[in-house]
Amino acid sequence: MKGVGLVLGFIALPTAALAHNAAADKSPAWQNEIGLLTPLLISGVWYAVGFLRLYNRATAVHERIWRNCALFGLGWITLVASLLSPLHEMDEVSFTAHMIEHELLMLVAAPLMALSRPVSVFLWACPHGLRRALVHTFHHRPVSQAWRLITAPVVATALQIWALWLWHMPSLFEIALESGWWHAVQHLSFLGSALLFWWSLTRSSHHPHRRAVAALCLFITSMATGALGALMAVSSSPWYPRYAELSLQGLLAGGLTAAEDQQLAGLIMWIPGGLVHFVAASLFAYAALKQDRARGSSVFLHNS
Repeated sequence: MKGVGLVLGFIALPTAALAHNAAADKSPAWQNEIGLLTPLLISGVWYAVGFLRLYNRATAVHERIWRNCALFGLGWITLVASLLSPLHEMDEVSFTAHMIEHELLMLVAAPLMALSRPVSVFLWACPHGLRRALVHTFHHRPVSQAWRLITAPVVATALQIWALWLWHMPSLFEIALESGWWHAVQHLSFLGSALLFWWSLTRSSHHPHRRAVAALCLFITSMATGALGALMAVSSSPWYPRYAELSLQGLLAGGLTAAEDQQLAGLIMWIPGGLVHFVAASLFAYAALKQDRARGSSVFLHNS
């Protein structure tokens, strides 16, 4: 049943990325904003309906429901801010803005939504028959086993790192810049893999070993993202021809050259981006050590 909410979230939330247009799109700005606003509004209304239904039926867990609703709301607002704000328009002429948009999706929106535990809320938004059918489907052994596989911390970590490095290859990144559909797939890959990653970590068992694994996955992710950002930051030549062309035409935001724009974007991925994973890893490691020490003390007192 845990997987139902996230899968439903995949259906609604990442569809915002499907409306993301390539830089060559000549549509008026207001049309692009409507295309982005529609799926975001659908996902927000969907969650609100489920929240109200669940809230009306709950009796003793209102505080938890409100807390989770606040987390989801912050994540949803982050999606709106990254996809409908001027930042979204700037990424057409700034790789740095593009990087900030992706960091907001993967390091702010995704963990907030994973922490919000949206399973029950999304399910309660569905009609009774559909809700029962979804729960029944996810209880089938092949489906539940497949879900446990892709949400295992090590697998989810590998998927996120793979998506990050793959889409920053110059050839694939250029395809995403030239095609609205491929840009949508890129956004979907980033948001989807990040949701799986943070979902797997926030659902880790309270056992110290599980938390230690989560800490290790976060440290590995910190190194992987930091390495990619560092390569961009120290490179003296631009990787992406599209931004290089804009630089030659004097169209890059801030008057930066393509190399400077890329170096700034790399620094953002390297330092703030890597720091988020490093701090989270430290918290998981500290919690694992503290719990392991408490268990050791308890065993010692019991044996005494």
